[in-house]
Amino acid sequence: MYNKLVGLLRKDLDYSIQSLFINFIDNASIQKINKEYLNHNYSTDIITFNYSGSNVAFDGEIFISIDDAQLNAKKYKISLSKELKRLIIHGILHLKGYDDIKSDDRIIMKKKENYLLNKYNFTLLRS
Repeated sequence: MYNKLVGLLRKDLDYSIQSLFINFIDNASIQKINKEYLNHNYSTDIITFNYSGSNVAFDGEIFISIDDAQLNAKKYKISLSKELKRLIIHGILHLKGYDDIKSDDRIIMKKKENYLLNKYNFTLLRS
């Protein structure tokens, strides 16, 4: 199901994939990665690494905390599946060069994320 989502997003966002790994891990593991590579000592729902530096030919890795995704799903009263789709979209947008550190950038990224999630939420149900 998630491979299909990555393929569908490729049409909208115009990218190719040299290598892309999506890792589902627990919050202790993502906290360790967050501390080691980003100098943040806390858990987070997603971390994305772009090894190629290219926004059109991906060589990257996405780490998703299942524990944090479950908490988000419960908090926002959505299914875990929908939250995981959102996180994958979020990771792909980071690989495309979108950022969410500054407020203005976060708004732009969130709008694109919501658009793509709504667009493909129904498509994925048809397979």
